[in-house]
Amino acid sequence: MPRQGLHSASPPLVEIVIPARNEALRLPDGLAALCRKAATLPLRTAIVVVNSASTDPTGDIVRDWPAGPVPVSLVHCDRAGKGLAVRAGLLATRAPFVGFCDADMATDLSALDVAVSLLTRGNPLVIGSRLLDASVAEDRHSGIRRIGATAFHAMARRIVPDATDTQCGFKFFSGPLARAAARSLRTAGFAFDVELIARCQRLGATLTEIPVCWRDVPGSTFSVPRHSVAAFRDIAAIWLRLRADHAAERRAPVAAPVFPVDVTAGLEALPAAVMTA
Repeated sequence: MPRQGLHSASPPLVEIVIPARNEALRLPDGLAALCRKAATLPLRTAIVVVNSASTDPTGDIVRDWPAGPVPVSLVHCDRAGKGLAVRAGLLATRAPFVGFCDADMATDLSALDVAVSLLTRGNPLVIGSRLLDASVAEDRHSGIRRIGATAFHAMARRIVPDATDTQCGFKFFSGPLARAAARSLRTAGFAFDVELIARCQRLGATLTEIPVCWRDVPGSTFSVPRHSVAAFRDIAAIWLRLRADHAAERRAPVAAPVFPVDVTAGLEALPAAVMTA
């Protein structure tokens, strides 16, 4: 999809996607905080905001964002769904390293330093986890939502058993890996993270989890009554889809390479100072 509002001709080495649906109230503060943090990273960084079929001025905020050291661009996604928005954003990137975080910046942005450092050292899939011992997570969810999250996690572990927290909205990747996995991504809703992680692993990526500081920010677009059934249905569909893909690969008369993506691609573009830091 076309990108609008890119303010710098210098190609970034890191691109950060923000999926945003009706985020006009929360986006300005979150985007400003991310721009400030991104400007301190050792690699040139740009931000891609995906306007996910918003009916409020979310797109206008991004289009009117002032030029600065961190370029901010806009991608339009005409259909609602966080999975669709993240997919559109990842496919619009070109950088050697990419990732996404939520518009509310619930994950403290200090995790960016750790994620970028790990990426530059060849770790192709870096995700935040609120369940690691070193994490600090402020949880104001209702008891019903916590029970639902526990059940969802148990199902997700059947697909990605080595991920302790698939739903933390902070994930970073080798760019080629993210774009290859996103092309095959079919889950439109909130369970998309599970399929995205699974597809990255099928492409040969080893998962690295990092601790995060996370706070529950009011205004979440996830609603237990409206989205829980769909999320569980999506988990079942992901499991079936991956099994079908695996069966098709086994039946193929001429097997394609199982891991065709160079998940460390992009390291050669890094400044020597970054590689030796």
